[in-house]
Amino acid sequence: MLKKIIFTTCLLLSLTYAMNSVASTNDPSEQLNTLLQEHQGKVIYLDFWASWCGPCKKSFPWMNEMQTRYAPDGFTVITVNLDKEALLANEFLATHPANFPVVYDPEGILAKQYKLVGMPSSYLIGKDGEIKRSHAGFINKQIPTYEQEIQLLLQQSVIKH
Repeated sequence: MLKKIIFTTCLLLSLTYAMNSVASTNDPSEQLNTLLQEHQGKVIYLDFWASWCGPCKKSFPWMNEMQTRYAPDGFTVITVNLDKEALLANEFLATHPANFPVVYDPEGILAKQYKLVGMPSSYLIGKDGEIKRSHAGFINKQIPTYEQEIQLLLQQSVIKH
């Protein structure tokens, strides 16, 4: 019983964090821009996902792990949900909690801006704010490569002009 209470409490806290970690506006472009500005100078893993996406379910535990492991080094995960209905995203987050911000983009505005080619799609953004890598899909055997890319970007200095 105590385990259920602890699990429920953790779940509610993570949902509250995910839902409150975006700007109060309904414009997904504005929400994402605000988050990118808040994390300027950090390495950012920007991930697009949907509740119906099988590989997305596999990527969430890994993204949580990367967020926890590398946040002290200047890394953050930001995700964009593309479900048409927020209820579907919230149900997904109830079983796959996120310890990072989630932007809701039911109209696919950001998906068009980033020219997604598959689900999930992720973009690794360097400290300079430029996209350094992109990935379509989430492949378990590529996890060491994904993490190595994060580590390499964290080691790089930003050259100011």
